[in-house]
Order: sequence, then C-alpha cells, then structure tokens
Amino acid sequence: MVLDSKRDSVEFILDPLSKALSRFHPNTLSWIAFILAIVAGLLIYFSYGDYWYVLLPLAAVVVILSGFFDAIDGKVARMTFKSSKRGDLLDHVLDRYADVIMIGSVAVSAWCSPYIGILAIIGVLLTSYMGTQCQAIGAGRLYSGLLGRADRVVLLTLAPIIQVIYMAVTDSAWITIGDYSITIFGIVMLWFAIIGNLTAVQRAIKIWKMLE
Repeated sequence: MVLDSKRDSVEFILDPLSKALSRFHPNTLSWIAFILAIVAGLLIYFSYGDYWYVLLPLAAVVVILSGFFDAIDGKVARMTFKSSKRGDLLDHVLDRYADVIMIGSVAVSAWCSPYIGILAIIGVLLTSYMGTQCQAIGAGRLYSGLLGRADRVVLLTLAPIIQVIYMAVTDSAWITIGDYSITIFGIVMLWFAIIGNLTAVQRAIKIWKMLE
C-alpha cells in the first residue's frame, strides 16, 4: 500500500508535466535526458576543486532534470500514441550510457576510489541487464529490487548536496574513519557497488523462479 501511494503521488506530479511537454517527440525528450546526464557527469568530475560550492549544487539540479526527462519520455510516448520498439530501444540504450557517464564521472574523479567506482558501474549495469533480460524471456520488464534507476537518480542528486553541506561545515571533503578516508560520493558509490550487485542477484533469482 505504501509503494502504491508513492507511485500514485509521483504519477500525480508527472502526468500534468508530461501533458505540457507532449508537443515534443518522446525521442527528443530521451535525448535531452541523455545530454543533461553528460552535463551532470562533467559538473561532477570538475567539481573537485576551487568551485565546488557552485558546481556541486548545479550538478544536483542537472541530475534531477535528467531523471525527470527520462521519467516522462515513456509517458509522453503513450500519451501521444507514439510508442514504438525503436523508441523503447533508444530509451534503454541512452539510459545505460547515462548511467555509465554519471557514475563513471565519479569513479574517475578525485571524489572516489576507482576500484569502488568500477564495482558500482558493474552493479548498476547488471541490475539493468537483469531487468531487460526478464523482458527478453517474455515475462515483462523487471523493476523490482533494492536499487532501481529511480533510486540511483535520487542518490546521485543527494550526493553532491550532502557533499557540499559537509564541506561547508567541516572545511574538508573527506570523512575519516580510523586509517580510512572516504567522501560522500565514495559512500554512495560503495552503496551502488554492494546494493547494485545484490539487486542484480535478487533479480536473477526471481527470473530463475519464473522459468520454473
């Protein structure tokens, strides 16, 4: 019931916005989401420096805008009767590239250990792969699990916001725990690495049971 209530609330917000943007072709909205993901990745990568107090909040805004356009392209397609297999393919391809670009920008930046970043990318890609693999066997797209794409967008939006607050309060980018130091971005990437791979396994088990 709680999940249904949250879903209804999101639909209540997105429906009028989707209607307002229905003049645009849904593929155009998919490309806008992708371009914004590239901009967000660049902002995150270059935010480790003198202008973090500007670039980090800006990155958060661009991430959520990218997620917004990605959320409404399918709704607009259905609303305007422009749904197609090509559009679905384009959306999935651009989504995966957007994931890699945004998470990869953290992974190769000074905000995070590249090893954690690689594991985060693996977890996210495998999670998405399992979702589409379920669709490939004819059981429909699988969205369940601990870490869906909406969760990733929310966390990638919160990460720069919390990071900038932490830096403003402590005058340091790093959280020191014993001999180990990690940033807020690093914590989010660690979450993606662990929970992302767990979600992929969770979905794989669910698909396996479907095949019985």
